[in-house]
Amino acid sequence: MKAVVVHGPADLRVDERPVPVPGPGQALIRVEWGGICGSDLSYVARGASGTSVLERPMVLGHEVAGRVEQVGSGVEGIPTGLRAAVMPATYPDGADLPERIAGRTNLHPGVRYLGSAGSDPHTDGGFAEYLVVRAEQLRTLPDCVDTRRGSLAEPLGVALHAVRRAESVLGGPLAGREVMVNGSGPIGLLITALLRHIGAGHVTATDVSPLSLSLAASVGADRTVDVTAQDVPSDIELVFEASGAAGSLGPVLRAVARGGVVVQVGNLPTTSVDAVLGDLVTREVTWAGSFRFVDEMTDAIEMLADGLVVDPVVTHEFDAASAREAFATAADGSAGSSKVLIRFD
Repeated sequence: MKAVVVHGPADLRVDERPVPVPGPGQALIRVEWGGICGSDLSYVARGASGTSVLERPMVLGHEVAGRVEQVGSGVEGIPTGLRAAVMPATYPDGADLPERIAGRTNLHPGVRYLGSAGSDPHTDGGFAEYLVVRAEQLRTLPDCVDTRRGSLAEPLGVALHAVRRAESVLGGPLAGREVMVNGSGPIGLLITALLRHIGAGHVTATDVSPLSLSLAASVGADRTVDVTAQDVPSDIELVFEASGAAGSLGPVLRAVARGGVVVQVGNLPTTSVDAVLGDLVTREVTWAGSFRFVDEMTDAIEMLADGLVVDPVVTHEFDAASAREAFATAADGSAGSSKVLIRFD
């Protein structure tokens, strides 16, 4: 089978690998679609994503959907041909979390994630024609959600987790509130789409790319701001920082209202950065991190079935044989790309 494998920095290949066989409690998925994430791009560009460093070749990809091809012994209620998205996280058995973070499995220190070099041996991802996962990792897709849209369930889960982090900090729903989304890459766009879907009062989207801003408008932003030519709005009650650009932290903290909230969902650099953070104190801003998700993928799929508008987020599609071109397009800011999908079926 074809698999998209990173061998090192700037060394991405489409390799031939044997088709895996499901063991007890597992399912074999024939992958149909996969979405390229920023972490995938980082492994290809520099052989690392955050603190996870590539030590040996690894299959990339954690945003995948397809159909069940075969199940292992002990698996019941999962028919062949079932369409499903794949929950990419697994956790060690019998390892409880401290009470203060009970249920927040995304913070489990032993989590393993598809397509991640965060542990050794690395966890191969889903950018392959076939993938074996635990049966409980499958998230069934309803009839009205095809596997192409289903491949967006994982990043949509990330966006939904950020929205729920905001609701938790603010102590209530976001309906009717004024919100800004700083950074209109794929995650920022999905947050904007969710905000419109749940009835936020006014949504401002910012970015440096006119194309990204046009996509933000197409998924529901009431206002778009090109931060290279316009001032960032001020006195905003809630800001989602989705760019991950350290240089934006100062402007974001100045944009949020006194006593307001910033949800940091964009991955920040792991190295030291210069940032003006004084407004965090003097404006008494609450700055909350948001990491991956718990199981918001399940609700994300329900929202897709309910008509959540996400299609504009996908700008390019490539066959698996053209994976190198797909990655180059996703990494090229001038290529007019947002979410780039790879087709495996």
